[in-house]
Amino acid sequence: MDVVYAIFFLILGLLLGSFYNVVGLRVPIKQSIVYPNSHCPHCHNELGPLELVPVLSYLFLGGKCKSCNAPISILYPFIELLTGLLFMYAYLYFGFSNELVVSFLLISLLSIIIVTDLTYMLIPNKILFYFLIFFLIYRIFSPLDPWWNPYAAGAGAALFLLFIAIISKGGMGGGDIKLFFVIGIALGFPNVLLTFFMASIIGALVGIMGILLGRIKKRQAIPFGPFIALGALLSLFYGEQIMQWYFHILW
Repeated sequence: MDVVYAIFFLILGLLLGSFYNVVGLRVPIKQSIVYPNSHCPHCHNELGPLELVPVLSYLFLGGKCKSCNAPISILYPFIELLTGLLFMYAYLYFGFSNELVVSFLLISLLSIIIVTDLTYMLIPNKILFYFLIFFLIYRIFSPLDPWWNPYAAGAGAALFLLFIAIISKGGMGGGDIKLFFVIGIALGFPNVLLTFFMASIIGALVGIMGILLGRIKKRQAIPFGPFIALGALLSLFYGEQIMQWYFHILW
């Protein structure tokens, strides 16, 4: 039965990942997520049913539009596959538990944020507010221990990052600060702190490698959202293990 549920959540994630692409691409530029129907960004030809199958359509079409032969961004199938695999893994990891709901919500938020930040270097307030409401409501019915943990974690993370933004004169974007507030409500303390450190370490390593390889220029702004997403996912699934490993090394 676990296999059946795992496949179900994989398919659900693939389908939702396709929708999250639409949300991530349209919301930042204030377009409707309902109309117009999905279309090629180059020739604007409306996509048919066979062109809308998550991941498979991209592979069958060779990564190109059927109508104009223009290349399709790899971001589309990446987000679809990422969301599908993470939904399946979340079920296999948490089973039918309270944390499964949190994981689905967080994966959904992070999938959208990856799209918006990579495409526009923007994390829209509307998306953060939408998910914040869900997390706040859910934490009423499924509180952490103690009950005030997530609220203190969210506020503390936001204030800490605001302080960093002030002293670094813009080194941390407002969208990143608000995103950490939402992550704090979702994951609580110490996972929100772990998310920040993991995101910072991964971001720094990628930045250094990019500079050494000539892909990134010094002082060039790069989207931090994907690194926050990776840090949050690591904290979601392995936060306790990482903390235990870290303190074991210290002591």
